[in-house]
Amino acid sequence: MRYPVVIHKDLDSNYGVTVPDIPGCFSAGDTMDDALTQVVEAVECHIEGLLLDKEPIPIPRSIEHHQNNPDFAEGTWAVVSVDLSKLSGKSKRVNITIPERLLTLVDQYASRHGETRSGLIAQAAMEFVAARSMAGEIA
Repeated sequence: MRYPVVIHKDLDSNYGVTVPDIPGCFSAGDTMDDALTQVVEAVECHIEGLLLDKEPIPIPRSIEHHQNNPDFAEGTWAVVSVDLSKLSGKSKRVNITIPERLLTLVDQYASRHGETRSGLIAQAAMEFVAARSMAGEIA
């Protein structure tokens, strides 16, 4: 999943990073790069906790959705990628049947975005379940 983040830097402080789509998820770092690395770990930990608590995974919204929020004024926006296939314990190999054309599209998308087939399918499934859970369709 790709989450938008907002980075703030005050005088005499580290870079602070907030993840608007995940309330309570934030991090910091000495440099911009460090802050972005640290926030990926914070998102992974936060989502892992949500999974353990059987809570829905927040679906990322666009930067444009958050830009008018005064809490994020004067921040620098970035997007971080989180590989959900690495979360929630041990991976399990499964055999699925999927139309060849769809599989080709999945592979092309994954390749263009630096992801793996398994990671993309896991991400898509998580987003689907989260969206349905938020809509009240899945208990």
